[in-house]
Amino acid sequence: MLDKAQTQMENRYDLLIVGGGMVGATIAAALGDTDLRIAVVEQRLPDDFDENAEHDLRVSALSVASEQILTTLDVWPGIAAKRLCPYRRMKVWEADAGRASTEFNSTDIGYDHLGHIVENRIIQLALLERLRLFSNIDLICPADTESIDYSPGCSVVRLSDGRELIGRLLVAADGGMSRARSAAGIGVHNWDYDQHALVASVTTAYEQQDITWQQFTPTGPLAFLPLSGQRASLVWYNTPMEVRRLMSEPDNVFMEQLQQAFPAELGQIDQLLGRASFPLRRQHALQYVKEGVALAGDSAHMINPLAGQGVNIGLLDAAALAEVVLQAWYEGEDISSLAVLSRYEKQRRQHNLIMMQVMDGFYRVFSNDFGPLKVLRNIGLGAAERLGPAKSHVMRYAMGLEGRLPALARGESIN
Repeated sequence: MLDKAQTQMENRYDLLIVGGGMVGATIAAALGDTDLRIAVVEQRLPDDFDENAEHDLRVSALSVASEQILTTLDVWPGIAAKRLCPYRRMKVWEADAGRASTEFNSTDIGYDHLGHIVENRIIQLALLERLRLFSNIDLICPADTESIDYSPGCSVVRLSDGRELIGRLLVAADGGMSRARSAAGIGVHNWDYDQHALVASVTTAYEQQDITWQQFTPTGPLAFLPLSGQRASLVWYNTPMEVRRLMSEPDNVFMEQLQQAFPAELGQIDQLLGRASFPLRRQHALQYVKEGVALAGDSAHMINPLAGQGVNIGLLDAAALAEVVLQAWYEGEDISSLAVLSRYEKQRRQHNLIMMQVMDGFYRVFSNDFGPLKVLRNIGLGAAERLGPAKSHVMRYAMGLEGRLPALARGESIN
């Protein structure tokens, strides 16, 4: 039987990552096969993948930069072996505005695709499969967290089974309502948009498509995300009251209203597979780091999902934090020190803030029915279609290829 001192040593980690979702698991995977001792605490394991099961409602549009991170970490093969859908084109236009539109095509900048639509569960499954190969990583899951005590260089996570995990660096990767962030006393600036998003999974008469599109309306966009086969994910942004009404409708009535609201580009809807809704919120932590703690992903920021960048900037967070921590470790620095962690915050906070402001701008400009602004939007979309260099820049930015990129996003190993 282990004595108390030995047990405490076994439960002591260099990194204690709270949250084993896409971001937390990516941080750990990036630090696999190093001398760092890491624990990943996750509440529940995702269900196993079944190729015959329908697609999950929760999907993400992974950018080329995110794909590169996951490829460099040897996680992408685990995703590709399950299910994904590449998209090569992206189109945006406004309803009732002369059909001015802009279409982006990956071939215009020499790429095979702009990104992939992937179920969140598949991304997490592939990451957790990878984590299990590393002897320096303990995946503690399923695990119910009873309490988190933050202390610089010596934070403690207590589990409901009585275990106490001690971490030199506490990493908060446990989502927008982060308990780890709250334990560290880091506040957030947030507000709710007067808009909800309704997500519906459907089958359509069209074969698998290679395009994702958004049509802007006064109450919010209507978006199409292609899935494998004849499946698609539809996103209907609208007022909270209208979304609640739509969610309460019987399936047959809801399908009729989908068909009426969405443009002809959607084609005939053959079957409704599922639907869910959620409120839109913007949230940004007042700081990303303190002595002994770092925030990443939704724990640090929640962004308007209009362009699907939430997961992508979270994975860039993960890549940047792992790079900063490992470099400091190799150079003999204290990985929990504010001096080290501030390098990560400097890389990511301003970049994320800019992305949030851009998405806010889209939301405010397009989600209204103000006549003069509609004319300007129409002119802008038409002009954008004719400006080759500007379109190329927008595409590269959406693909995560602009600005300072972490090494993993450039395809470079960090260990």
